[in-house]
Amino acid sequence: MYASLSVLALFVFFYSIASGGLEKTPTSGAIVFTAFGLIFGPLGFAVIAGRMEIEMLRTLAELTLAILLFADAANANLAVLKRNIGIPGRLLLIGLPLTILLGYAFGILLFDQLTLFEIALLATMLAPTDAALGKAVVTNENVPANIREGLNVESGLNDGICVPILFIIIALIAGDASQENTSLLALTLVAEEIGIGVVVGVGLTFCGYHLLHFCTQRNWVTESWQQLPVVTMALACFSVAQWLGGSGFIASFVGGLLFGAIAKAHKHKLLVAAEGTGDTLALITWVVFGALVVGQSIELFSWHIIFYSILSLTVIRMLPVFVVLTGQKLRTDEKLFIGWFGPRGLASIVFALIVLQEQLPGGKTLAMTVACTVILSIVAHGLTANKFIALLVARIKLDKK
Repeated sequence: MYASLSVLALFVFFYSIASGGLEKTPTSGAIVFTAFGLIFGPLGFAVIAGRMEIEMLRTLAELTLAILLFADAANANLAVLKRNIGIPGRLLLIGLPLTILLGYAFGILLFDQLTLFEIALLATMLAPTDAALGKAVVTNENVPANIREGLNVESGLNDGICVPILFIIIALIAGDASQENTSLLALTLVAEEIGIGVVVGVGLTFCGYHLLHFCTQRNWVTESWQQLPVVTMALACFSVAQWLGGSGFIASFVGGLLFGAIAKAHKHKLLVAAEGTGDTLALITWVVFGALVVGQSIELFSWHIIFYSILSLTVIRMLPVFVVLTGQKLRTDEKLFIGWFGPRGLASIVFALIVLQEQLPGGKTLAMTVACTVILSIVAHGLTANKFIALLVARIKLDKK
């Protein structure tokens, strides 16, 4: 344990003091973290050894995602989003279902050892995009604001929308839902997940912010404790919504949107601790993912899995996006840009861990397909982010001349 802790602590130290320089290179943090886990995990030097329970890893990934969603939503530009609501609206309401259906169709062609329900699970697990892995794009002010805000909102809400779909399919596999009550179950789950998530996110954030403002005006918040309120607000939104049967991810994102709207000029100072905490937890999550998930299961990869992963990041994602954005006054290269930057990450990992807990016959194949897709996404999107942004900006400047 102490060997693992020593190596991890030193890695966090060195990365934290060199992160600014690394951000200027094509190498993303997730690439470095996962590679570190692979090198020092069982597949490499075996310094980071042992086993982490699925439930513990799932909790770590969920809490990390909740904090990142809250912080990313709080940094959103609501004025720009309001003017360009059609982009995320189409991506979520039309593009997301089309992505799942296209992923299901390709899954039938490639995975004859999986049942139809398991293939539906796979398509759903890989449909949501990752807010953290897309940070290089959505925080780069050189990228047009409508594209940035559209991608940010899409990645913030699509995982919460996919949660009820995932549990409906799991219920069908387990036999807990018959064909007669499937529609009712679907409507109930969607209403609960979204409705409770929105109510909890709005209610807790509204009360939490005004309490924080009240105490800050009276100098009751000491310097040593002022880093915690926003972090705990994000965690409370997630955990209370989950406890009540709603989507913690939607609660975190909606709470972050509201916090950004009412905190206004003070939000950046208040969000520093939340962003730092989220980045640190993400670092640990990716290291554990590389060491204890990928490192111990890499031999299960097959050409079917690799091929489907490539399709998931390209055709399955990009074709629906290109189609649904028709009529949004976007150039072809802008639609392709939005379609390409749909990285898969923490949300898909959380879904894979949920499926592993169900111990389905094809559960390991599903999990390894998700893992392969996430690894390819980390590398491909990390290496292309800065280059593709530069190309897009150059095209925009050229059109203006």
